[in-house]
Amino acid sequence: MAFKIASSPHIQARMPTSRVMQLVALATIPGVLVQWYFFGWGNLIQILLAVTTCVGVEALCVALRGRDIRAALSDNTALVTGVLLGICLPPLAPWYIPVLGGLFAIAIVKQIYGGIGQNLFNPAMAAYVTLLISFPAVMTQWLPPQPLAAQTIGLVDTVMAIINDLDSINLSMEQLRLAVDGTTMATPLDTLKTDLTLGFTASEAMQRPIFSNLASQGWFWLNAAFALGGLLLLKLKVIRWHIPVAVISSIALLSLADLLVDPDGSGGVVLHLMSGATMFGAFFIATDPVTAATSVKGRLVFGALIGLLVYLIRTLGGYPDAFAFAVMLANLSVPLIDYYSRPTTYGHRS
Repeated sequence: MAFKIASSPHIQARMPTSRVMQLVALATIPGVLVQWYFFGWGNLIQILLAVTTCVGVEALCVALRGRDIRAALSDNTALVTGVLLGICLPPLAPWYIPVLGGLFAIAIVKQIYGGIGQNLFNPAMAAYVTLLISFPAVMTQWLPPQPLAAQTIGLVDTVMAIINDLDSINLSMEQLRLAVDGTTMATPLDTLKTDLTLGFTASEAMQRPIFSNLASQGWFWLNAAFALGGLLLLKLKVIRWHIPVAVISSIALLSLADLLVDPDGSGGVVLHLMSGATMFGAFFIATDPVTAATSVKGRLVFGALIGLLVYLIRTLGGYPDAFAFAVMLANLSVPLIDYYSRPTTYGHRS
């Protein structure tokens, strides 16, 4: 008779932090590749600059505190912070943008609170919000997807534009943001928001070329790729389903209700789910184990709150996309959410 030896059902082996962070970084690869295909080499360079800065600042801060640098860097948290920050930055943002962002994310948001596990806010999102407020013009200059762009630039020119400026390659941002039809391109959510402000209906706004592919040209496939990476994290049990499902469901239900109430003023469910940072934010940002809620009920409330804030800021606020602000506001609410959603201890009344 053969016997199978296994651990008891209540004993679970914890995955080390370094392995978790490695898997998170690897899961971003599909999204990063799609981002490179539609927006060029710029985002790869932004990721490289952000990662280098985050790792370097982490090593410096740890050394100043008299701790082992190798042990601190081996958890790969600085690496993931740099990757997530670099993904969020416009492709041709000047070199000092990822450098300042990485410096703020690690030195101010993470290390000043005591290091890994002690930070109140998601470091990448806190850095992104700081950059967005400090450099609003630069941080909103996304290029049109390459199939729609009137001008595209190669690797060498991209490096020159980031290190020096666009003048060094005899191009301006206005030229690069022109579509093949000669109109200035913006992100899908920004285009919809602007057109609605100008008095167009949603259906009229979505006749523009940026919306020609399901939800939007380029951005649809970018969100699909990050969703694929997120599903991989769920499959590997790196993250749990509660937060991403709550975020996506909240945005979907709100956009559906808005569409039913005001069809001419809503972009619809698919647009809100598959444009901007929806899937990236739901799977890779909101699920940060340090700054998210801890209980099952708390995670559902936390995710639903993020989805609510995202939709309200997108439709009523001054920013076309709002994940960074929504996540940081939800981070502030975590102690309250955890307090009212903590499970009852076995043997005690609620």
